[in-house]
Amino acid sequence: IKKELAWLRRGAKARTRKSKARINAAHDLMAQPKERAKDEIDISVGARRLGSKIVEFLDVSKSYGERKLIKDFTYFLKRDDRIGIIGANGAGKTTLLEILTRRAAPDSGEIEIGQTVHIGYYDQESRALNEEQRVIDYIRETAEYVSTADGTQITASQMLEKFLFAPAAQYSFIKNLSGGERRRLYLLKILMGAPNVLLLDEPTNDLDIPTLIALEEYLDDFPGALIVVSHDRYFLDRTIENIFKFETDGEIREFPGDYSAYLEITERESKQAETPAAPKAETRAPASAVTDSAAKKLSFKEKRELDALEQEISGGEKRAAQIADELNLHATDAYKLNELFAEQQRLNERLESAMQRWAELAERADI
Repeated sequence: IKKELAWLRRGAKARTRKSKARINAAHDLMAQPKERAKDEIDISVGARRLGSKIVEFLDVSKSYGERKLIKDFTYFLKRDDRIGIIGANGAGKTTLLEILTRRAAPDSGEIEIGQTVHIGYYDQESRALNEEQRVIDYIRETAEYVSTADGTQITASQMLEKFLFAPAAQYSFIKNLSGGERRRLYLLKILMGAPNVLLLDEPTNDLDIPTLIALEEYLDDFPGALIVVSHDRYFLDRTIENIFKFETDGEIREFPGDYSAYLEITERESKQAETPAAPKAETRAPASAVTDSAAKKLSFKEKRELDALEQEISGGEKRAAQIADELNLHATDAYKLNELFAEQQRLNERLESAMQRWAELAERADI
C-alpha cells in the first residue's frame, strides 16, 4: 500500500489505461481493513484543538559569529502546513526549530506563538531523557492516563505496551535501554503530550523501521502543523507538502510540493541556466530538423526499451513484496534487517527511475 500511495502522490506523466488501473488498485488497497500485528507499534494519541493564530516569524535573523544562518525570515505558519526543511549541515535548520521552541533567541525580529499552540519537539539529542529514571516513571511524568485518537482512556502502562515496552521492561532503568528503544520512548513521551504543532529533527537517524512506519501512519492523520528537518528524501516525500531550503547566505527559499517536486524544479532551473541563447532570427534551421510530431514517435530501440521496463518494474515489485515479508520474518535479526533495508532502498531507487522512464516513453507512444 505504501508503494502505491507514493506512486499515486507522485502522479503519472502518462495518462494511460495502465495508470488508471493502478490508481484504482491503490484506492482498493486503502479501502481494505487492516489488522494490526501484536509486534506492531500503535501510535494512537489524541490531539489538541488549534486556534487560528499558530506561529508567526517576523523578520527573524540569526548569526553565529560572522556566519549568517537566518536572514530576515518572515512566515505565518498555517494549521495544515506540512513543511520539510533541507540544507547543508550547519546551515541553520535546527537553529530555526530552537528559535521556535524558545531554546534560542533571534538576533533580531520577533516570533509570536498562538495561545492554543502546544509544541512537541523531537530533537536529535533526546534532551528530556533522564537515564536514572525507570521507563514507567518517565512516561507517568506526562500523564497517568492518556486519551487515544478515538477518545478512549488508557493507562500510561498500556500506552507503553502499544510502543512495544512489555510490562517487565517498563520497570527497567532508561540507561539500560538500547539506543533505538530510548528514541522510541522519547517519541512516545512527546506524542503523549498531544501536540498540535509537531517538530521532528532528523527522525530517521535513530528510529528503527517499525517505529518509522508507525510514525508515518500517525502523521497521515495528524491534524496540526508539521515541520520536519531531514536528509531522507523518502520520508520527506511520504510526509510533507512544502520544502524550505536553507541557502548559504541565510536566505530560506520555499518550494511547493514534496522532495521529489523540489528536485524536479531545481533540475529544470539548472537546465535552463545551462541552455545557450537562442540563435538570431536570420539563422536558417538545419535541413535535417524534424517536426515535433516526428520527434514523439518511438524508435524500434525505444519500443524494446519500453517492453524491458515493464518487465523490470513487474519483477521489481515482486521482489519488493518479498522483502516486505522477509522484514517481518527477520524482525529480531538486526544484521539481516540492515541487509534487507539496504536492498529495499536500492530497489526503490531503481523502480522509481524505471517508472519515470516508462512514463516518458508511454506518453510518447500514446499507450
